[in-house]
Amino acid sequence: MIDRIAEKAQMLPPISLQEMSGIKLMNRTDTKFVATHDQLVKFLSSVKGKYFIQEIDGKRIASYHTTYFDTNDYEMYTMHHAGRSVREKIRVRTYLDSDDTFLEVKNKNNHGRTKKKRITVGGVGTLENEKESVVPFLGKHAWYRLEEVTPVIENWFNRITLVNYGKTERLTIDFNLRFHHLKSDRKDSLQRVAIIELKRDGNIPSPALDLLREARIKRSGFSKYCIGSAMTHKGLKQNNFKERLRMIDKMENKR
Repeated sequence: MIDRIAEKAQMLPPISLQEMSGIKLMNRTDTKFVATHDQLVKFLSSVKGKYFIQEIDGKRIASYHTTYFDTNDYEMYTMHHAGRSVREKIRVRTYLDSDDTFLEVKNKNNHGRTKKKRITVGGVGTLENEKESVVPFLGKHAWYRLEEVTPVIENWFNRITLVNYGKTERLTIDFNLRFHHLKSDRKDSLQRVAIIELKRDGNIPSPALDLLREARIKRSGFSKYCIGSAMTHKGLKQNNFKERLRMIDKMENKR
């Protein structure tokens, strides 16, 4: 199925990273959708003529590795589980194709807007040696100090990025997700489920919404940090994620 996804990706016109520089959408609204790979293939067929696909050095499918941080009592996870609209995530993300690595802070406010700030770092293991830049960065943009958080889970995934012809929005499509919880040492993966995220500056009209509806892809909240953690650490609170976990399990096991 991943071969079919790659085949559909090759059918779309490319857009370079330089051409996308004006639509970073660091202050945005995010809408997420969960799809099976079959639905994703149908959706990718339908966007032809409406969307570009990001291409970097000839590659249209990018590879990512992310490590999420939290407090010892999983305060960030617990806030999300409790349905807090104002919440934060801290992570180190590596773009494996270019080997660029960033420390990122994502904050969501009570108006549903997401703000992301980041700085270049060497990696998870170098943060202590980079305190001169890391400490003031977290002090300005995060709720937590470096000594208050620790790496808790890592994931790997592949991503396709689409940009509408009007260049007013981005769609990221994440698939082939794999998780490893650093505390429980448990691993899990999603082999048949993809996460589609519509990122735009406010609720401007989106050509993707009708296409997603036609492909029967439904809107659904999905945090790679929280769902990955719930899948790999059974000691965490999961009640408010159970319906989503059941939905994912059904999609994963559907033949």
